[in-house]
Amino acid sequence: MLIVNRHLKYTIPPTVTLTFLYRPFLTRTDLYKVAFLITIAVVSTIPWDSYLVRHKIWTYPPNAIIGPTLFSIPAEEVFFFIIQTYNTTLLYLILNKPIFHPNCLNSAKPLKGQGVQWNVGQLILAGLVMIGAGLVLKGGEGTYLGLIIAWAGPFALLLWSLSSQFLIALPLSSTLVPIAIPTFYLWLVDTLALKRGTWVIESGTKLGVHFWDGLEIEEAIFFLATNVLIVFGLVAFDHALSILLTFPILFPNVPDLPSPVLLVQALFTSQSQYGVERIIGIREAVTRLKKKSRSFYLASAVFTGRLRINLILLYSFCRVADDLVDNASTESEAREWIKKLTHYLDLAYASKEARLVQKHPDVHSYITENFPESSQSALRLLPTHLLPYGPLYELLEGFKTDLEFHESNFAKALRTFPIANEHDLEVYSARVAGTVAELCLELVFHHTSSVTTTAQREILIRSGGRMGIALQYVNIARDIATDSAIGRVYLPTSWLRAEGLKPEDVLRKPDGPVIDILRARLLDKAFGIYQEARPALAQLPADARAAMRVAVESYMEIGRVLREKGYNLKKGRATVPIKRRLAVAWKALNQG
Repeated sequence: MLIVNRHLKYTIPPTVTLTFLYRPFLTRTDLYKVAFLITIAVVSTIPWDSYLVRHKIWTYPPNAIIGPTLFSIPAEEVFFFIIQTYNTTLLYLILNKPIFHPNCLNSAKPLKGQGVQWNVGQLILAGLVMIGAGLVLKGGEGTYLGLIIAWAGPFALLLWSLSSQFLIALPLSSTLVPIAIPTFYLWLVDTLALKRGTWVIESGTKLGVHFWDGLEIEEAIFFLATNVLIVFGLVAFDHALSILLTFPILFPNVPDLPSPVLLVQALFTSQSQYGVERIIGIREAVTRLKKKSRSFYLASAVFTGRLRINLILLYSFCRVADDLVDNASTESEAREWIKKLTHYLDLAYASKEARLVQKHPDVHSYITENFPESSQSALRLLPTHLLPYGPLYELLEGFKTDLEFHESNFAKALRTFPIANEHDLEVYSARVAGTVAELCLELVFHHTSSVTTTAQREILIRSGGRMGIALQYVNIARDIATDSAIGRVYLPTSWLRAEGLKPEDVLRKPDGPVIDILRARLLDKAFGIYQEARPALAQLPADARAAMRVAVESYMEIGRVLREKGYNLKKGRATVPIKRRLAVAWKALNQG
């Protein structure tokens, strides 16, 4: 019963806590990972543990166990294999949720130093395996330590050989931490168990060296080794999954739960087949998303599979196109960029091989010859074969509205502003944001496993467009000061006139009580449209519904912050603290 009490006190409570925290984020793929790792852990550990028990390297007092055994292993010990793997896996999943794993794939040429690390790692692990085998053959006091190393070493060597470059590319917070925390915790628990005599490591097979008082060095190494194996296994799984999802040309159809055979096939795919351009382009897209929109970067973490990749690529194109126009030094240059972007879309959608737009000679050469190198990948990787062309052309029309803010050749007194009334504001917002929402939904419909009728899609796209308008209103309300710095006033002129102001007054002084009133009015409009379109979220396909809710709520939270007094500013913009963002995401996911 001592081991049962240990589980009740020390291993089950972390299980409950971790499950509660991660439950809203849990996907079918996550459950598959958990089941996959637990199965491997149990199957690979039982023969080894059975050998230890049968050869009395481990012994259990009669009052420590209930009685049932599996291959001489107490049931409580088998349960420990399961619960340790589960807890470490859950912690790994929590810490890796924000990580976009395709971003960690390597091209055919490893990054500087990775080849050396791979070789050194192999040598170290191979050396440990040999040392472990030597200790086992020698017998005596090094037997238990040798058995641990000889058992764990080959698994670690195999996993390192397959996925070390991917593992090295991951942040330490997603690999080292899920090893260190469970290991240290189990060291503490094991210290208590050994002191209380829950089980005994027999003398004659152990070194008698203590990591600290009460913790045998062999036990410390055992828990470290097992958690390393669990995390290495999860990294290899994510590595394989990233390969499958990132390269549709190599793997056109990937099931939600890929078979072990398919996962192994992915790991053995030569890096020379990956396509360097695609890997670099995805990295550039993720960098843009992280830099330009923290809200959508956070929201992207709850999308899965190829949908997440294509949403990031769509955002990257929209961001690049907007920057090309906004950062132009003259109005004529900006209009030239719009003309080039329009021709790019003409070529992309005229191509019969739209799926391979980045390889189509006409499109590829036009991008290379007409766009800066920093923006080329965003155009080449835009998944035009999955997107209708209408919203993209409408997006460019919205950019033309932005250009109308530029001063004309007439005197300043004759200057006009394009957002004359509320209707103009709605049309503009529909073009620059409603269109993007529609494109996002088209990607959802393509990647979902749920069936939606044409009528349902039309309703959802219409509601999505309205929600995009609401989000753009929040964006405008937040950026009144930053927009005025570049000569733009998106508050309708008719609203300003009613308050005794002109757009030029906002350019000179983009803050004050009157501006606060107008910002509040715009936010009221935003939340009104949000409430109108919000019911449609519940009608979205189940496998994307919660993620879309997170995306919407994360951005609308900016509007809620703007309604509060004394909100924090960063570079002139209201910000939402990270803890509050996470709380919003967690709540949205719980709504399903």
